[in-house]
Amino acid sequence: MEALRKKIEKEGQALSENILKVDSFLNHQMDPVLMKEIGQEFASRFQGREITKVLTIESSGIGPGLMAALELGVPMIFARKRKSLTLTDDLLTASVHSYTKNETNDITVSSKYIKKNDKVLIIDDFLANGQAALGLIEVCEKAGAIVAGIGIVIEKSFQDGGKRLREGGYQVESLARIGQLNVGEILFESEKEMHKA
Repeated sequence: MEALRKKIEKEGQALSENILKVDSFLNHQMDPVLMKEIGQEFASRFQGREITKVLTIESSGIGPGLMAALELGVPMIFARKRKSLTLTDDLLTASVHSYTKNETNDITVSSKYIKKNDKVLIIDDFLANGQAALGLIEVCEKAGAIVAGIGIVIEKSFQDGGKRLREGGYQVESLARIGQLNVGEILFESEKEMHKA
């Protein structure tokens, strides 16, 4: 997705070989125009999949997830990382390890909102090792729902999450694929191949 790529080139910061900072437009401050375009792109890529729900994880997945749900005309649900006083009964849970934060959270979703045979589109801001996506898949499986696909804003394709999910038979659509990070340098997947030549 060209608009996203340009935004990453202009505002993204490679802090290390594994960390890409995009908090000026994606996961702290959000660019609403870009989020709208991201939602349209996800809706286009998963057209015809008969999606009934969009599922994401708080908090950075909410922006792109909501925009995708708006374009698809379906509700969006976000898995909570923290216990809620109002979310107590019939919870679907999974354990998710965050690579960036180096912490493990139990995510929860009320079983009222994901039902058997729902066709769920999972959306997240980043894909690295795939832990968040795998946790959301587990939540869907516990509900008896079908995972219709996985939409990722930025995939770090040098880490194994995307490969694992694709080998698991899931349709994974990443709007930007980062092939390599070095401090101060971001190489997209296509550029990484050119760099090797």
